[in-house]
Amino acid sequence: MRVTPDVLPAIRGKYVPRADMSAFTWFRVGGPADVLFSPADEDDLAAFLKNLDRAIPIFPVGVGSNLLVRDGGLRGVVIRLGAPFGKIEIDGLRVTAGAAALDAQVAKRAAKAGIGGLEFYRGVPGTIGGALRMNAGAYNGETKDVLIEAVAYDRNGARHVLSVGDMKYAYRHCGAGDDLIFTKAIFEGRAGEPSAIEERMTEIMARREASQPIRERTGGSTFANPDPALSGARKSWQLIDEVGGRGRTVGDAQMSEQHCNFMINRGNAKASDLEDLGESVRRDVADKTGVELRWEIRRVGDAIESVG
Repeated sequence: MRVTPDVLPAIRGKYVPRADMSAFTWFRVGGPADVLFSPADEDDLAAFLKNLDRAIPIFPVGVGSNLLVRDGGLRGVVIRLGAPFGKIEIDGLRVTAGAAALDAQVAKRAAKAGIGGLEFYRGVPGTIGGALRMNAGAYNGETKDVLIEAVAYDRNGARHVLSVGDMKYAYRHCGAGDDLIFTKAIFEGRAGEPSAIEERMTEIMARREASQPIRERTGGSTFANPDPALSGARKSWQLIDEVGGRGRTVGDAQMSEQHCNFMINRGNAKASDLEDLGESVRRDVADKTGVELRWEIRRVGDAIESVG
């Protein structure tokens, strides 16, 4: 059953019915969400969660950098944190960032303040909320290395403050409750010279542009790197290359020629094309190497939109 705003709690933010999710994902694919909710602030989010019918699904999203919404769209309510959740504040060597703050902007603000250790965020697409949810990292740094605590709300609207230990982090994985919606985080870096930090970030971006199709409609790394002990120390892209996956296409979806662990929408791909492409690569890698690749891109929604 589709959800409409008239069955949802009164809010101070904004409801958008039948929201086009292709406008909110970097792949630029996906069907509509029943309702898109943009909270006015944390209290608005908490009240919404507290009063929402428990039978109605919710899906928090950021800027959709590693999100694949299926062609049938999403039943329920998509929660998208906007500008009120995008603030970045500096206090000594600590950086407080809202969940909607872009990872790259957090890195830039930290560098300007002479805070090192967060440079890796310059090469991570997406928002802090997504970084918290998946222990995002790149270029020898991970969220767990710099996180002090995170604030989140559960399905009942209760506020939680989680230490880095509470997050139960592993490689590209967060063991905190799946129902938690992160709203902000506190990070701590180390003192450094702004010019030296900026130089490291420039190097990161140069490496990223040289190796990744960042100007395409992509979703970042498709699969997490497997356990080196199981893969013979081969990374996902090497396994994909080994089975002939580089450049493979399904419809207008393609495994990038530049970096074959990146899927790209060449213009007219459907979500099903992208997912079918990824699954075909996974099958070949499993069949030919015995290694099971794990999706790093989050796939949500219905393959075909339901009626009613």
